[in-house]
Amino acid sequence: MKDKKLAFVGSGSPKAVEALEMLTKRYPNVPVEEADIVVALGGDGFVLHCLHESMGKNRPIFGMNRGSVGFLMNEYAEDDLYERIAQAEAVEFVPLRLHANSINGESSEALAINEVSLLRETRQASKIRILVDGVERMPEMICDGVLVATPAGSTAYNLSAHGPIVPLGSGVLALTPISAFRPRRWRGALLPHNATVRFEVLEPAKRPVSAVADGTEIRDVANVEVSEAPELAVTILFDQEHGLEERILKEQFAS
Repeated sequence: MKDKKLAFVGSGSPKAVEALEMLTKRYPNVPVEEADIVVALGGDGFVLHCLHESMGKNRPIFGMNRGSVGFLMNEYAEDDLYERIAQAEAVEFVPLRLHANSINGESSEALAINEVSLLRETRQASKIRILVDGVERMPEMICDGVLVATPAGSTAYNLSAHGPIVPLGSGVLALTPISAFRPRRWRGALLPHNATVRFEVLEPAKRPVSAVADGTEIRDVANVEVSEAPELAVTILFDQEHGLEERILKEQFAS
């Protein structure tokens, strides 16, 4: 394991800066472009940033929590780092690709590890038509928005919107409404992981909607398609005793 090249990167928070200084004194550090593994010091937002940077580059991420929640992070410790990484469990994340057409005719793409969400931009509720693999499933939903979440992202915004927690390896995506007014009792759906979801914004000029893929926002969309991008899969490493699958399982029993 010691023949593996490590790149240490930090979020810039005081705790991350301190940890970066300590670890680079103890272990060899190389530029990210030369690394076999990236050690990310920060919180969940920072490790998501590192995962985006690693898409398509076969460069696993080992995160250590120097943030707040740290759901995607391992505990911070300076000792035995090579041994921890060698024994870590690898989890592959397949991102979602968002393709959006705006009302001005422009096309845009973005990628998401957690979720793609559509959100109203003004005081008026959005009206959205939903198709799955070309079949209309919802002719009109009046809502604040709607999202598609990966299993990894199902405990994030999806959970706050009362969507289901999806176990890793389940092979499904969560389609979850955000404050739906009509149909009021619809709670969403579980879709095959390889499904293509199309959202068509009804009355887009009167009821403008933005599309958000993790931290990337595209405003004033007319329609959006969401599907997996398996060729850009990324890998994150977890300590064996704190694997992500166990964390997601625990969340289903949290009060």
